[in-house]
Amino acid sequence: MRKEDITENLNRVRERIVTACAESGRDPQSVTLLAVSKTRPAGDLRVACAAGQRDFGENYLQEALEKQAQLSDLPIVWHFIGPLQSNKTRAVAEHFDWMHSVDRLKIAQRLSAQRPAGLAPLNICLQVNIDAEQSKSGAPPAEVAALAQAVAALPNLRLRGLMAIPAPRPDPALQCQPFERMAALLQDLREQLPEQPLDTLSMGMSADMAAAIAGGATIVRIGTDIFGARQ
Repeated sequence: MRKEDITENLNRVRERIVTACAESGRDPQSVTLLAVSKTRPAGDLRVACAAGQRDFGENYLQEALEKQAQLSDLPIVWHFIGPLQSNKTRAVAEHFDWMHSVDRLKIAQRLSAQRPAGLAPLNICLQVNIDAEQSKSGAPPAEVAALAQAVAALPNLRLRGLMAIPAPRPDPALQCQPFERMAALLQDLREQLPEQPLDTLSMGMSADMAAAIAGGATIVRIGTDIFGARQ
């Protein structure tokens, strides 16, 4: 994709965030744009960074590590947003700022134990299977509170909130439903864990971003509308 296209796409997505926030009575500064850069070459990320983008989300660990090495001169905040096998936790603990897809305690325990002492605590979101889809990862909503309690007690991690990938809903009127359930889950956690900085709802992608913002998203994960369709 041409450099100008990525820059233009980024600006259009930012305008959509501003519009969605205005419609929901929210401050646009309360929503972080996370550029989902899986399968994209490092050069595309460099272009996006030059256009002011700082937060990038990666799904594939080895690919992400290669890009991090190529882009080490840039002030990028790295988010891991894909499913993670327990034998790959060390690389995430050592090289990322955020981990969005923790859905079981074993993964969190390994991330905590393997986080280098010289780094800030790893920011953690718990992935919730909000629509009970068999094909998706995530803790069932009924188990989120217990998982959050256990993760919050681990050193070297900072529990920030929740993440979800709801089932697709073409009808905009229905898109808000899972996001509203996620917001209610997070509010319940805030009451149970008042000492934790539970300020994050990572939800919403290109097709349902406006509904996610209306539902309280603080991080929206956008790939196609920035970088174009994946090859």
